[in-house]
Amino acid sequence: MRHGYTNSTVGDGALVVKCYEGPEAEVRLRTESRFLRRLRGRLPVPRVHKITPTSVTTRFVPGEHGQDLLDDGRAAEVLAACGRALAGIHRLGIVHGDYGPQNMLFDPVTFEPVAILDWEWAHPGPPVEDLSWCEWIVRTHHPEHVPLLPRFFEAYRREGGPEVPSWGDRHAAMLSRCRDLLDFTARWEPGGGGEKLWRDRLDTTSAWTA
Repeated sequence: MRHGYTNSTVGDGALVVKCYEGPEAEVRLRTESRFLRRLRGRLPVPRVHKITPTSVTTRFVPGEHGQDLLDDGRAAEVLAACGRALAGIHRLGIVHGDYGPQNMLFDPVTFEPVAILDWEWAHPGPPVEDLSWCEWIVRTHHPEHVPLLPRFFEAYRREGGPEVPSWGDRHAAMLSRCRDLLDFTARWEPGGGGEKLWRDRLDTTSAWTA
């Protein structure tokens, strides 16, 4: 899947095999497999087919990738759907850890989520982590759609999510996550391209004012 970066994912139209890369790969594999099994029937997640020491295989879920739909002019629908789905996740007391349209598949007609992917970073935590990261994804990869971010936050609140944190709190959470990923890449390949990328992204995020 071309939007991934901490794993290698391949599929054949029936099954999807995800192999984990980088530091703590085994921990992230166990985390993802645990949450996929725990959340099946409660949230739209792929069905687990097989787990090995290095991979998780799930059933293929047909759907349109969220970031592709943003590029295709469906940002309003996708961001609202992201908000509704995130409220459902947070009602279960879970933080996804890498939440946003980059990790979601949607029905191409209704634009409702059919699969929330990549649970390897999931954990208990404050909602601001997911709210801020989805915003960061839009600001970084789809800046033309920043004016539509209120659709995301409004849908989240209408679906029963807590109050959306202030910009200051969201910005601080973005910076914290960027630092975490900088540390991750520095441990994976010191001085490599990933470390440079996240150092640049941290600098860019630090400069945002609202």
